[in-house]
Amino acid sequence: MKTGFCPARVHLYKSVNNFLMTGPKAYLTYSSSVAAGAHLGIEECKHQFIWERWNCPESALQLSTHNKLRSATKETAFVHAISSAGVMYTLTRNCSMGDFDNCGCDNSRNGHPGGKGWVWGGCSDNVEFGERISKHFVDALETGHDARAVMNLHNNEAGRLAVKATMKRTCKCHGISGSCSIKTCWLQLAEFREIGIYLKLRYGQAQKLEMDKRRRSGNSADSRGATGETLNSMLSSDLVFLEESPNYCIENDSLGLHGTEGRECVQSGKSLSQWEKRSCRRLCMECGLTVEEKKTDIVTNCNCKFHWCCTVKCEQCKQVVTKYFCSKRVTSSSNHIRRRNKGPRG
Repeated sequence: MKTGFCPARVHLYKSVNNFLMTGPKAYLTYSSSVAAGAHLGIEECKHQFIWERWNCPESALQLSTHNKLRSATKETAFVHAISSAGVMYTLTRNCSMGDFDNCGCDNSRNGHPGGKGWVWGGCSDNVEFGERISKHFVDALETGHDARAVMNLHNNEAGRLAVKATMKRTCKCHGISGSCSIKTCWLQLAEFREIGIYLKLRYGQAQKLEMDKRRRSGNSADSRGATGETLNSMLSSDLVFLEESPNYCIENDSLGLHGTEGRECVQSGKSLSQWEKRSCRRLCMECGLTVEEKKTDIVTNCNCKFHWCCTVKCEQCKQVVTKYFCSKRVTSSSNHIRRRNKGPRG
């Protein structure tokens, strides 16, 4: 078994280092939370796009825009939003858990009426703190003055807004014998998976900024101003992009794209969604590839029994697992050669 970091992990940690090296020195106390948040965002990106043609590859994990290394597609928009959300989410959670000396619950609304039959109380997650600190780290990466930098900053903010939009109100009843005559309520972070789902929906509704090529690529105040004017007509929670996505079906070394050949897909399963069940069509057939079936023997421990004292003995069970992969279609000339080599039938 090979050990060490896979390419995706190497790019991930380079991206995390960009976060940590950019932030003000006074914020280094939050560095481990920022690193964990960046990792959380990228892992969620991979989960949300696991059955898509673009599946959050290692080339997508660099969040800086220097030397024109980044595209400005809606996939880039998602990477910025989910990474920004991950950093804010982790900082907020760690704050509420008491990991930082200068931060705790948000009690600013405690005691105030919130609605009919309930008041604010308890320990609300301090999203204002998480938002403020994460902004220092993530937004500091954008040092340019062009349309792309404005786009990235907008998508960073959309990610932070997603954390707020998905928060849940949790309540506790008070009263004699559990009568719940009054309730105290507080706001809690949702599971990060919910934020990923929320941003994936935003990705599907992403808005393209229509600008001429000269103004879009210019690294000037004029370019930045023109982009800002265009953004004024859009919601802060919208994901925005400048460029159409390339063809993710095919390999493109210059863009760091591997294409869909060799990708695994799924065809059946009790808990699969329709989107997952169509993954073979989306990744293989619609990309001019065929679906190849491979059977693999998997050996696992089973029928384990505890023996006094003190060992556990297990049997070795073999299970045949069928997996599906995208592969190149066999050309007609290849079939002709294969038939000729086999000789005549009968």
